[in-house]
Amino acid sequence: MSKLHANLDNYQVSNLIRFSKYFLPIKFDSTVHPDPSKFFSPNLLSKPLPTNSFFQNFVLKNGDQPEYIHPYLIKSSNSSLSVSYPSRFLNSSVISQVFNADLTITSSTKTSNEKHIISSYNDLSVTLEIPSSNLRFFLVRGSPFLTFSVTQLTHLSFTTSHDILSFYSNDSLTKFTFYLNNGQSWILYASTPINLSHGHRYIATSEEFSGIIRIALFPDSDSKTEAALDRFSCCYPVSGNAVFTTQFCVEYKWQKKGSGDLLLLAHPLHIQLLCDTIDCDVTILSDFKYKSIDGDLVGVIGDSWFLKTDPVSVTWHSSNGVKKEYHKEIVSALLKDVEDLNSSDISTTSSYSYGKLIARAARLAIIAEEVFVFDLIPKVKIKMFLKETIEPWLDGTFSENGFLYDKSWGGIVTRKECDESNDCLGSEIYNAQLNHLGYFLYGIAVLAKLDPDWGRKYKPQAYALMEDFMNSSTCLNPNYTRLRCFDLYKLHSWAGGLAEYENGRYQKGSSEAINAYYSATLLGLAYGDANVVAIWSTLTAFEIQASKMWYHVKVGGKLYEEEFTKQNRMVGLVWSNKRDIELWFGYLGAKQCLLGIQVLPLLPISEMLFSDVEFVKDVVEWVLPDLESDGVGEGWKGFVYALKGIYDKGDALEKIRKLSGFDDGNSLSNLLWWIHSRD
Repeated sequence: MSKLHANLDNYQVSNLIRFSKYFLPIKFDSTVHPDPSKFFSPNLLSKPLPTNSFFQNFVLKNGDQPEYIHPYLIKSSNSSLSVSYPSRFLNSSVISQVFNADLTITSSTKTSNEKHIISSYNDLSVTLEIPSSNLRFFLVRGSPFLTFSVTQLTHLSFTTSHDILSFYSNDSLTKFTFYLNNGQSWILYASTPINLSHGHRYIATSEEFSGIIRIALFPDSDSKTEAALDRFSCCYPVSGNAVFTTQFCVEYKWQKKGSGDLLLLAHPLHIQLLCDTIDCDVTILSDFKYKSIDGDLVGVIGDSWFLKTDPVSVTWHSSNGVKKEYHKEIVSALLKDVEDLNSSDISTTSSYSYGKLIARAARLAIIAEEVFVFDLIPKVKIKMFLKETIEPWLDGTFSENGFLYDKSWGGIVTRKECDESNDCLGSEIYNAQLNHLGYFLYGIAVLAKLDPDWGRKYKPQAYALMEDFMNSSTCLNPNYTRLRCFDLYKLHSWAGGLAEYENGRYQKGSSEAINAYYSATLLGLAYGDANVVAIWSTLTAFEIQASKMWYHVKVGGKLYEEEFTKQNRMVGLVWSNKRDIELWFGYLGAKQCLLGIQVLPLLPISEMLFSDVEFVKDVVEWVLPDLESDGVGEGWKGFVYALKGIYDKGDALEKIRKLSGFDDGNSLSNLLWWIHSRD
């Protein structure tokens, strides 16, 4: 199965409609969520709203924290919008982009209390309006131009935090170039002639203006770069969508106005995946570049892009299998791990920790299948454990916690209003949604495979959990936003939820995001749903590629600065606007945590994430000396030794046999299965 419908927004998948349209957990009005009506236009409030989007800061609290709309940081506040081509701060443990208001755009009609509104948004763009100022900004990701429409005749002003060293225009008064004392050069293009005057740190219109303004940083002194900006200044995008076309592919399509060809910027993963097709003709301008925390952004000419990733094979079991000579040791561990299963022993009420225990038990069943010993393993006990632990969450009978449907934003959250002390990790504010629900989905997928009757009974609930973060189209399920966590421009997922951060969204565990999409794909396999398998295996593949690109720091790599690359082999937190080796837990520089959080949970799909044996050896050898320190948890050691098994099976096996404990989502059975399935 390789073909999907060309536009899933208009494709009615009968199973999805039949089994999820009418099921929702108990609805409630949240007291902890921000009011979405503060920043979203009224026409958007009747639909589920994004809770982990690239523009989330624009709709939280005062809406005045910056967001990174490649290649610029954008900040909107006090009836104005500021743009920054960010400078870089870095040392051996952090790289961050620094916001400085290079240009601030206001109008003579501004009012001090006026706020912006989001009037529309898409996968690749957001439209931000300041109604009182008659300004509408088309914030399209990857545009080298900041484009805005002045909707009525208005006086404009542009202020800067730098000194203006020189300022001049062309004869037609439609292009203005100005140089600042921080070394930046900017070009302003107007759709019709405009009279501008300037002072020490401001530029202003002499007469009222209406029309289109485009502003671009001139990134270098090459005349070819300026010529390119001139050439493409008349064609501007107003929105952009990503469309799933064929399996392991996505197509970007932009709506544009003006005349001529469209110029946008691609990050390094785009360039790696970009391919030509008959219907998608693009030209890459290799010398047209802007700097970015995600690597150099390169110019691409074309109205649509076609991105194709390496396919992944999503299967229940390892690709190589386990040789019969290793079965005995695995079976011995399985017998003990299954015997220890007891649902009454679960003391946690955290959806995250609870889900990990469910998935851990489900792994035992799949491992038993792979080594062909289900007759020896008490299969009934595994099924009973899974039913007793999963059903209360799906039925709403788990008194200590449970899933609820939040009516204000449109999504599934946990009942408990969590804090740091009870380890719910913010699931009530859509934080780390993938991490929580992914583990539940794995357990549900396995139980539906083991017990098809149970699977049919709970299919509505299973699909509701899946579509909360994996709804490919609001036409298919209007109860949930589209792809709650997955960023179709960056091609990986975000956490953070409805919490404001100065560095935008973040992602902690890329491997847990992979687990969520992998588990959803398995759910499709369990239910025989080919469309679910096709779409979610595609997101699994993109997430893997993005993880390798931005988390895996390779020796001699050029993506990050040498000072950072020399000291690190793994990024801890990937933010929209920062790279950090500090995690939310552990201590700064805890290498076993930095690696382990990007490994867990250990699954067959982990083979694809760590397919580069040379990198695996480098990162493991980077961590191993730290394992000798006092206080390093046995659970973290298990993940390090598991990766060592990729290139040194004998030593890794010896170390795993000596472990005295395991991560709460892992087990001796799972580690032995992993080691013995390495070829």
